[in-house]
Amino acid sequence: MGDIIKLLPDHVANQIAAGEVVQRPASVVKELMENAIDAGALSIKLIVKDGGKVLIQVVDDGAGMSDTDARLSFERHATSKIKCAEDLFNLSTKGFRGEALASIAAIAHVELQTKPSNTEFGTHIKIEGSKVTAQEVIVTSKGTSIAVKNLFFNIPARRNFLKSNSVELRHITDEFHRVALAHPSIHFYFYNNGSELFNLPQSNYRQRIVNIFGSRTNEKLVPVEEETQVVKISGYIGKPEFAKKSRGEQYFFVNNRFIKSPYLHHAVVAAFEGLIKSDNHPGYFLYLEVDPASIDINIHPTKTEIKFDDEHTLYALLRSAVKHSLGQFNVAPALDFDQNLNLETPYAFKNREAELPKVVVDSGFNPFKEEIQRGFKNSYQKESTKGWESMYVGLESKVGREDSFSSVSFESDSITGSIFEGTHEVMETNTTTFQLRRKYIVTTIISGMVVIDQSRAHQRVLYEKFLKNITIKEAVSQQLLFPLSLSFSSSDMVIIEEIKESLATIGFGFGKVDREVLEITGVPLLVAESEVGMVLDQLISDYQQDITGDSFSQTDILSKTLCKTLAVKTGEILDRNSQLALVNDLFACKESKSSPFNKTIYITITENDIDKKFI
Repeated sequence: MGDIIKLLPDHVANQIAAGEVVQRPASVVKELMENAIDAGALSIKLIVKDGGKVLIQVVDDGAGMSDTDARLSFERHATSKIKCAEDLFNLSTKGFRGEALASIAAIAHVELQTKPSNTEFGTHIKIEGSKVTAQEVIVTSKGTSIAVKNLFFNIPARRNFLKSNSVELRHITDEFHRVALAHPSIHFYFYNNGSELFNLPQSNYRQRIVNIFGSRTNEKLVPVEEETQVVKISGYIGKPEFAKKSRGEQYFFVNNRFIKSPYLHHAVVAAFEGLIKSDNHPGYFLYLEVDPASIDINIHPTKTEIKFDDEHTLYALLRSAVKHSLGQFNVAPALDFDQNLNLETPYAFKNREAELPKVVVDSGFNPFKEEIQRGFKNSYQKESTKGWESMYVGLESKVGREDSFSSVSFESDSITGSIFEGTHEVMETNTTTFQLRRKYIVTTIISGMVVIDQSRAHQRVLYEKFLKNITIKEAVSQQLLFPLSLSFSSSDMVIIEEIKESLATIGFGFGKVDREVLEITGVPLLVAESEVGMVLDQLISDYQQDITGDSFSQTDILSKTLCKTLAVKTGEILDRNSQLALVNDLFACKESKSSPFNKTIYITITENDIDKKFI
């Protein structure tokens, strides 16, 4: 048998390695922006076209590269970050593998323009599928500009797996947020299809969070600060009342590097125990500084997973720091029986000097007046009764009229009829529907009875109504007397713009739309004005979780969100008419057995099933 093992060509090996590093356009954005940060840039521009499929360009004002370094940077395992294996345990840079640029160049058209500060001319390199097509000297400004065009042009199968432009843009925005939150001292720009999405000037951590997620985020933040020999914890957590069911604003940064850690997330959730519901997740932006030698970043090519030497100690410290902040800023209720409430001074009176009490004397006070009786003053004065006869003028002419009280009905004091009269009416009309435990509706059928989950049943009814309104576009809108203004972050406004047309078809009316403020002028008949903000927040979180591209999926998510938010909840009391209406509407649906979330709506119990219980 001959030799069958052979070395793969470099371009094939690069394409295989690219599958681990470059999963979608957002992966390219992450690698290029982190390289710009490692180059010491103070200003970084991100330019994207068509969700990153056509163009991803990162421009920085960092150190730049010489012509030799520029050419060598696209080779595999070529890096300036480490020199030996020991450096892996003392990393202070974002990248260290030396695979990113080589992987990107293997599956795209790449143009590089770079110039260091100590030279007059720069370098321009063009690469197509790992092949260098041009390298020349150019005049350019200090720093580096890398443009990645036609991603996956030589791997059609990978390109076909990419989602729509809006979905890929959402992933790119998430990566942009993670990098920008970790480095508030850098000025970031983000342009999509020629329009500016973000312009984040140099600031502190709190201002950077507010600039990204909107001005209304400022009131949600509670600072966290703790420093020990093991870790230094800083950042902000969200107040318990702003916790959401989706994981939208949870960020961990270790040594200014975004990570994902379910273990540390559990520590934060444990600190909120008793303050939020079990299925809700608090928001947090926590920055951890640890010794680089105590962590291992070389676990996954995306570098979002970190292994800690002592996770248990870190868990306890993080949980304690969050719990301390919740109590320190009076977010969590606390009982202190030794504290004297009389010693507490309000902040408004902190610097105010004590004032002498003033005594007011009524010089005209006479204790012998008639109005004063037994030391107490009457609350009214006796008025003259002159002219009381005019109250009865013309009354005698009305008393004799028989029709004067014909339109007036009086409630009788006597009660006639049986106390069980309603029971006989139910027996006559055969109405046997009733509510069980404020959760189920029980009604009889010919073969037995049906037990219906009221919340799931109402979800199915509303789901089909909203789905019909969106597809047929015959929804009725209730116009608001005063427009409702709601604040959202820039990323949330992008999602609202995508589904704005679908929202209009079910009855939502929109006025002015600014960068962070949305004006609502009309709402559907089934949506109360007080529920508009809750519905839109839930809708945005559902779109972030179920990222889809086609119009049918958008319609489906929109209908599911509305029916889930507006449906009758478990614990609500329904009267007899509401029970009957819900049962009739349910069995008039096209699909009455399962809810929009594929859960059983009702079960049937036949007479034979009941008889078997008595055997």
